[in-house]
Amino acid sequence: MNRSIPATEAAAAPVSDAASMSESHSMSDAGLRVLAAGTLMPGFTGTTMPAWVGSALDAGLGSVCIYGTNLTSPAQLAELMGQLRAASPSVLLTLDEEGGDVTRLHYLTGSNQPGNAVLGRINDPATTAASAAAIADELAALGFNLNLAPDADVNSNPGNPVIGVRSFGADAPLVAEHTAAWVAGLQEAGVAACAKHFPGHGDTATDSHLALPTIDVDLETLRDRELAPFAAAIAAGTASIMTSHIMVPALDAQNPATFSRAVLGELLRDSMGFEGAVITDALDMAGACAITGIEVAAVRALAAGADLLCLGSETSAERYEDILDTIVAAVRAGDLPLARLRDAARRTAELAAAYPPAAPTGTGQAPDAAAITAAFDLSPAAHEWLADPAAPALVQVDSEANMAVGHVPWGAAAVGAHTDLDAVDRHAKIALIGRGLDAGHPVRKLAEELRSDGQRVIVVECGWPRGGADLVTFGASLTVSAALVGLLAPRSATRDSTGGTRA
Repeated sequence: MNRSIPATEAAAAPVSDAASMSESHSMSDAGLRVLAAGTLMPGFTGTTMPAWVGSALDAGLGSVCIYGTNLTSPAQLAELMGQLRAASPSVLLTLDEEGGDVTRLHYLTGSNQPGNAVLGRINDPATTAASAAAIADELAALGFNLNLAPDADVNSNPGNPVIGVRSFGADAPLVAEHTAAWVAGLQEAGVAACAKHFPGHGDTATDSHLALPTIDVDLETLRDRELAPFAAAIAAGTASIMTSHIMVPALDAQNPATFSRAVLGELLRDSMGFEGAVITDALDMAGACAITGIEVAAVRALAAGADLLCLGSETSAERYEDILDTIVAAVRAGDLPLARLRDAARRTAELAAAYPPAAPTGTGQAPDAAAITAAFDLSPAAHEWLADPAAPALVQVDSEANMAVGHVPWGAAAVGAHTDLDAVDRHAKIALIGRGLDAGHPVRKLAEELRSDGQRVIVVECGWPRGGADLVTFGASLTVSAALVGLLAPRSATRDSTGGTRA
């Protein structure tokens, strides 16, 4: 069921500024608001559909995005999705379900899929496609028809604070191969994919949720590294591509990618031939709206070539109305051509039409614990630790996640196998478990202190390796955490990757 999005029509025929202005003046504000609503994707606060979202759906809202903060239980999520789907049978209902560390479906427990970095380590495209299909089945069962995944970034900077294990790897051809497999697996199971974060967020040291990163490389490097996975996603028929709020001076020295006609028009549309929907990353992120505000950011993104605007998790009725008003005013003022707004609304509507709500296919499958464990990287010290007959103690050290991950259970604690350090037996061997273990992480000092006290200690990194860890899991989802505990403490009573218990 890998569907293609129809080629552009309105965008193909240039419209003079004068003609566009004349047509925009002849259209009512109500008509412009319907067009503008068709390009918006708000989130909302709470666990039931707000009245304003229902009204917006009646008035042509193009999409609604669900976040982890909208969940309290699987039953509640199913009820919420039923409310939204009943309000609009054709709307794009979406979320960030990458599998692995970034999960919304399993925000309360952790994902039952390993995530991209582990899949890249397994390096079997069929396994990657099956993992994506399993995610699609869960989404389809709830009424979702668009998934803001996969992450197609090449994580070439090991210190990247926001991508890391969300990436399939640091090698562009490998990332390209698995991006294409993930797209195919998801879409053949009936859910639209969205490759992100164009033109590539992997070589950054700044989180675009908090500031505006820059990728300062030449065009040849961009083509061979950053763009290769997106070219593969386009070849695989990806229904949509998400922009990133990053500066790429080699392409546009003035505008972040989300607001750049050079990036979204000349590169993505003209050079790379992408005909699907262009979706923005959340416009409430600092990299997008810190200077101008989200209302102006929405107009800039549409004018640059974006079709569907992700507004963020805490959109209010007032903010939604302000964004609509600003878009209408921009059309009236000639700052946003009516033809561009029509084109954006059409592309979004065509995406929704190409991916109506689907039934689960039952074709997906997660890799088993053995395959996940085989993807771990173990040092000689880790092998020695495993061979030591002493009783193991798994001590999880607080490690703050980035905003894309949020507050999802992870590591030994997620499967009920964490032991407080002050409760560890003096004769036990200790695994200190953390993630994002940069040079200043407290796990490093703690390991030194314990070793100097004569205890056998290994350090476990549940994120992207940054040096100094004895064991690296390349992820911290529930299923990866269960595999880790199964390796380190096989006799511990823990929750398995489906939330049950095992001995």
